[in-house]
Amino acid sequence: MTSLPRKVAAWCIQHPMVAVSLYVAVVSLFFLIFPGVDFLASGLFYSASAGFSAQDVPFLRDVRHLGPFLVRLIAIVCVAVLLIKLLAPGRPPLMPLRMPVFLLSTLILGPGVLVNLILKNNWGRPRPRSVEEFGGDLPFQPVWKITDSCDSNCSFVSGEASAGMWLVSIAFLVPATWRKPVLAFILPLCLILSVNRVAFGGHFLSDTLISWGVTLLLILVIHHLLYVKQPPLVSDIRLDEWFTVNGRRLQRTGRRSLTKVRRAVRSALGKFSEN
Repeated sequence: MTSLPRKVAAWCIQHPMVAVSLYVAVVSLFFLIFPGVDFLASGLFYSASAGFSAQDVPFLRDVRHLGPFLVRLIAIVCVAVLLIKLLAPGRPPLMPLRMPVFLLSTLILGPGVLVNLILKNNWGRPRPRSVEEFGGDLPFQPVWKITDSCDSNCSFVSGEASAGMWLVSIAFLVPATWRKPVLAFILPLCLILSVNRVAFGGHFLSDTLISWGVTLLLILVIHHLLYVKQPPLVSDIRLDEWFTVNGRRLQRTGRRSLTKVRRAVRSALGKFSEN
């Protein structure tokens, strides 16, 4: 007989978007009912005399920069792949072009737009180190409550946790045999980066858990649109054709511009020699 956890896991695999949506709803409801859990989690890293002292540890500060570094590195590689195809349209792409499109679109729409532009800049939740319970001067605010306690780049939700979860998008693209090793590296890293922010007093536990959910949900939606539905306009073949056509058009435009510049220089030099 199949155990209940296995049945639940199998259902989640078959219905990932519904499962993650339920996760976000359950976590949000839990912290709305039990907001004290946020105080308990942050309190593990806080003392009245030293505050959130973890933020003063050089090693932990270096760890914080690892996540953004990996995100920037992957983004640069993706942009380079697209630019190389655009500048050398006659050559095959370094990888199927849907891969960098998927990674860049999830990065821009997830950690970029949804988390930083929409949630962090509009919900106004003060960070733990800013609330009265941890030595600050602002009132604590629960999850999903829109307030004016914080103007921008606020606590809800965690950008670092979102960026860490975004790295999971790589597992959607690697061969099946590589997925477990990739996840074995990315998931602990995502956990470390997220706990680090709680330890620094930069985010509540609820900020990180909800950030994981909304980011993963967006990744699943875009993966479904690009790889499950497979719309013809963004297939690997059509993307290759688009970059090839526009790359050659760019080359022709560049050659024409270069020819005009050469003619203008020759004309100027000719007039100069006549004088």
